Amino acid sequence: MCLVCGQGNAEDRLLLCDGCDDSYHTFCLLPPLQDVPKGDWRCPKCLAQECGKPQAAFGFEQASRSYTLQAFGDMADSFKSDYFNMPVHMVPTELVEKEFWRLVSTIEEDVTVEYGADIASKEFGSGFPVKNGHFQVSPEDEQYLSSGWNLNNMPVLDASVLTHITADICGMKLPWLYVGMCFSSFCWHIEDHWSYSINYLHWGEPKTWYGVPCYAAEHLESVMRKLAPELFECQPDLLHQLVTIMNPNTLMNHGVPVFRTNQCAGEFVITFPRAYHSGFNQGFNFAEAVNFCTMDWMPIGRSCIEHYRDLRRYCVFSHDEMVCNMALKAPTLDVNLAAVLTKEVQDMLQEEEDLLSPSLQGVVRSQQVDFELLPDEERQCDRCLTTCFLSGLACDCRPKKMVCLYHFHELCQCPTDKLYKFTLEELYPIVASVKHRAESYENWLRDVTEILEKKEGNKRSLEELHSLVELAETGAFPDANLQEQLKIIASEADKVAVMAQQLLNGKRQTRYRTCGGKSQSQNELTVEELRSFVRQLDALPCNIRQAPLLRDLLTRVEDFEERSARLLSDESPSPSDLQDLLDLSLGLDVELPQRPVLRERLEQARWLEAVAQHSSQPEALCLDTMRRLIDQGVGLAPHGSVEKAMARLQELLTVSEQWEERALGLMENRPFQSIEALDEALQEVDNIPAFLPNCLELKDTVERARSWVQEAEALQLGGRIPVLETLSELLQRADSIPVKLEPLGRLEALVSDVQAWKESAAKTFLLRNSRFSLLEVLCPRCDVGPGLLRSKSKKGKEMSQTSRRSPSRLDSVCDVEKALSESKDSASAVSGKLNLLYTINAYSRFSTADDGNALSVCVCQKPPSGEMVRCELCRDLFHGDCVQLERSELEYGEAWFCPFCQRSRKPPLDKVLPLLASLQRIRVRLPEGDALRFLIERTVKWQHKVQQACSDGLLERLGKVSKRTKKRKESSDSQLSDKAKKSRKKKSKKSRERREEERSERREERRRSSCSPVHTSDPAGSESDEDYSLCAAPWCREPEGDEVRTPMYSGKMFFFLLVYYYGIYPISFTEMYYYGKCL
Repeated sequence: MCLVCGQGNAEDRLLLCDGCDDSYHTFCLLPPLQDVPKGDWRCPKCLAQECGKPQAAFGFEQASRSYTLQAFGDMADSFKSDYFNMPVHMVPTELVEKEFWRLVSTIEEDVTVEYGADIASKEFGSGFPVKNGHFQVSPEDEQYLSSGWNLNNMPVLDASVLTHITADICGMKLPWLYVGMCFSSFCWHIEDHWSYSINYLHWGEPKTWYGVPCYAAEHLESVMRKLAPELFECQPDLLHQLVTIMNPNTLMNHGVPVFRTNQCAGEFVITFPRAYHSGFNQGFNFAEAVNFCTMDWMPIGRSCIEHYRDLRRYCVFSHDEMVCNMALKAPTLDVNLAAVLTKEVQDMLQEEEDLLSPSLQGVVRSQQVDFELLPDEERQCDRCLTTCFLSGLACDCRPKKMVCLYHFHELCQCPTDKLYKFTLEELYPIVASVKHRAESYENWLRDVTEILEKKEGNKRSLEELHSLVELAETGAFPDANLQEQLKIIASEADKVAVMAQQLLNGKRQTRYRTCGGKSQSQNELTVEELRSFVRQLDALPCNIRQAPLLRDLLTRVEDFEERSARLLSDESPSPSDLQDLLDLSLGLDVELPQRPVLRERLEQARWLEAVAQHSSQPEALCLDTMRRLIDQGVGLAPHGSVEKAMARLQELLTVSEQWEERALGLMENRPFQSIEALDEALQEVDNIPAFLPNCLELKDTVERARSWVQEAEALQLGGRIPVLETLSELLQRADSIPVKLEPLGRLEALVSDVQAWKESAAKTFLLRNSRFSLLEVLCPRCDVGPGLLRSKSKKGKEMSQTSRRSPSRLDSVCDVEKALSESKDSASAVSGKLNLLYTINAYSRFSTADDGNALSVCVCQKPPSGEMVRCELCRDLFHGDCVQLERSELEYGEAWFCPFCQRSRKPPLDKVLPLLASLQRIRVRLPEGDALRFLIERTVKWQHKVQQACSDGLLERLGKVSKRTKKRKESSDSQLSDKAKKSRKKKSKKSRERREEERSERREERRRSSCSPVHTSDPAGSESDEDYSLCAAPWCREPEGDEVRTPMYSGKMFFFLLVYYYGIYPISFTEMYYYGKCL
């Protein structure tokens, strides 16, 4: 039933509303409809209700499903194949295009497709090779990493002004990816900020493009507003939303020029500023697009900002910020870009000046702000949405809101704050720097043109030429051909300047100042070439600072030629003049033909001067010098004066060599020549003006021979007795004198007699293989004293190292005299020796065998055992087997000395006296002779003292005691024998050791008794209880009754005196043996 007329007739003309299901007759509607419409239909009631709703933005819906690239491709191919009912590769592009526009124009039919548009390459990767990207770049694709056609590089190339935008803007500086399918489209639009765009189709089916030139952009906008006014009323910037599509034929019917193309895989499509373009995809494909801006875009970009301000459209970036960033880099900008930027910064400055004056009314504060650090939403004009950079205004009541200078009246009446990036005073130098950069190319071009014209009166310097070349390189000026010409001129001028500097510095020549070398002149200029070189300097289009110096060099060369001609004409030129002229030529880096001749003459003059100098100093003219001069003269160029000097030198060399050989023969030949013969030969040598080493050595030899003869004659002059050391020194000196010496034989015979005497004395006194010298044996003992009380271990070491035991050696007569003077046989000396022996005897009590387990005795350093023997001088114990001594070898009362104390033989005095007499006949003084003489004197003095002691009755008193002493000795021996028999019956080792300790104690007690008298009451008791008057020994018992009592100290002193001198004197005599028997 019709809702208008209320009737249900004419059902074929009855319409059913798709929104509310009400029915209406076509003829009841206002205006009435002729036919039933196709598709959805809405009644007037539903239309009024829909139009009353708030208007929403017009656009495309976002798909809810996600695809992989492969899944999307399968879906796209399946859709196209099903839609056209044929394989995708067989569908013609014309058919797809026709069907696309049919679907756009038809209201009744809808087709839904999906389009993967505006995909960020930074997140999903780029189709071009990228450093550190998602995929590894193959070696053959590495060349595309830095290619300008790589869409990742194109926005930031030097020629693109987007390089000066610091932010990475997706879609403008970073490419976007597009994955399309059949009928997926991009509507009519222009790029943000009216920039260029470039699109590359990596692979897939073609993409159909429609474009309108930039000059027809406003015409297209007016046509679309005319055809769809209701859409523009709702969205004034509708064409910037990529949601409006219109058939190109419709536009062309309204006079809009439209161009069409099909983009295939591997092709680029570039759109120009404010060039509207649209299109659709023929099928499944993959493309990539990005924006870029060249210098010609700069004024278009500023116009776009004004257009955005009128439309209240957001800006993607601040145009003024980009311009200021470029202006701050003015010194490195491209000159053509700087020329365009000059107009841009001037317009920006003028706009700022015009807007500041009216907008500053009501401003109470000013604050400098870094706008580039603020988010875009905080620095956008609240009225026109333009991004502020140079300046902006804000009020206190709305601190987060800002307006540009164009809309300062939009603020309220409260106090206003001015926010600014640069003041006008700061902008002026920025503009000036850009202008200077733009004008630098014009100035450079003018200067280069003047240089190339080669104006004689207006030549530039080489430094200015280099500065122009450097300016062209750093400034990246566009005229490459002109730059190349300038570089060629500068390079040629540099070569000329370097060669000129080398000529002036003299670096191209090997200097020559000594004979024997040649100049390296193959790289030098000739005089004629120098003249030509100077003319070349004059023809250069620039001036070099070496040109005046080279002209001066040419003048000096010509002056050198004149002076050398005069000097070489002289017969005997001076070496100094030749050297000065040659030095002057060395400062001229030019090939001079006079230079070799000057060198030859200089070498000749120097050689002649050297010959004259050496000839004037004969003492320095040796054979080597003459040979060297002759060798040098042979290498000289022929000349008369040189040949004469060579002849004289050769003659002198021959004579000198002959005399050198003769002098050497006189010194080396045998027999030696006499001093008179050598003097006669030396008289002829004095006439040779040369230094002859052999002749001088011969002269020195003769002088030394004379001195030696004089010393030898003076040695025995006036009955002097020479010292053996002096004779030996003279003979040693005579060995080095190759001259016949008359006194030499006599002195050698004298020294031979002395050696024979020393050998005889050694046989008399020295033991076989004795470690002592003859002089040490003849001199007094120096090692008797507390040193004898050494430890057993030390004595063992000294036995193995006998050289350390030896006393200090006496090497000269002075040493002997000193030693002998210290041992004068005075009363004090004898008393001192006796006291020393007394101390030794007292100390010997501690060297017994009682503590044999702790002692080391004898030469073998073992404990005492068995038969022991004691040295009468050092009081040390020795094993009888070790010293190879039998008790039968020693008679009673005879002193025995150990190997350490037995230093020499003890010849009788009658054998010693002939040795002294034979030495006196030789009449040579030697240390051994002095020691022997002093030894005999001391021996004779000792004999006299002993005889005097006997004459006083000491011998008779000792004789009375001797009988009792012998009995007691025999009694003691018998007791010892009985004890020995008993002890031999005991087999244990401990009993034998105890017996040895008892024997040692008894011997020690006897020694103590001999040193201090002991009086006991029981003469018949044990050995320790007997009474002794003279000493504690068993054979020295004190006499009883009226027997004469001998003073106990006289016997002891006599005994020690006898033993001491017997031990230290190397002479044996009858009195000593006799008195020893008595004791």
